[in-house]
Amino acid sequence: MSEQLTELEQRVYHYMIDFLAANTYQPSIRDIARQFHIKSTKTVSDLLHALERKGYIERDESRSRGVRLLGFSGGGQTQPIPYYGRIHAGTPSLLPEDRKGFITIDRRFLPTNDTFFLRVKGDSMTGRGILDGDFVMISPSLVHKDGDIIAARLGEEATIKTLAHRDGRVLLEPANENDATLEVSSSDDFSVLGVVCGVYRPFWEQLEQQTLTNGPMNGPSHAAINGPSTNGPSTNGPSTHGPSTHGPLGG
Repeated sequence: MSEQLTELEQRVYHYMIDFLAANTYQPSIRDIARQFHIKSTKTVSDLLHALERKGYIERDESRSRGVRLLGFSGGGQTQPIPYYGRIHAGTPSLLPEDRKGFITIDRRFLPTNDTFFLRVKGDSMTGRGILDGDFVMISPSLVHKDGDIIAARLGEEATIKTLAHRDGRVLLEPANENDATLEVSSSDDFSVLGVVCGVYRPFWEQLEQQTLTNGPMNGPSHAAINGPSTNGPSTNGPSTHGPSTHGPLGG
């Protein structure tokens, strides 16, 4: 298990991850010194030695950018998936201005390249392991069928339910005995947004993300952190980016 980082070490480590993602190469010692207003390159070198000793990076000191982030494979095997804060009636239901950020995940878990995330609000699908506050990953391109968990739009409201057809009727079934099945009539402004293909449940969430314009090395960090979730155990999941706000997806 990696050793706990100090506040400054964590900020430098996150800066290195963000810099690599944006530039495809690592920052130099002078880049880091400039970013954090550190006057001495030896101070930066000491920070990198600490990150190496604690198991976060490997260094090749014969090269100016000879740093490898251990466990980081974002260059080739991951993809940022957009997270939307609301939907709209009609087409398109998802607009760029409503994109709240991204959740980066391993591409092995993407059934299609047009997937997106919405956040669940409500507890109508607890019987299928989807809880209030979860992020659900949705694929518009997968062909939906009875029994699939889908994200559906009714007017400007979204809901997540199990799809069913009976006697020519479209039914949206909850997985909570306290909620009623929704029956979709021909006059309803209804569409299927996509098939739910994944659920992400963070226990912690950084509300104010550190950017690449951090202040001086002795300045305080003001990132707010939510307390742990009470929704049960979480599996390892992707990183979240963007503000924390419940989306329109009624559970």
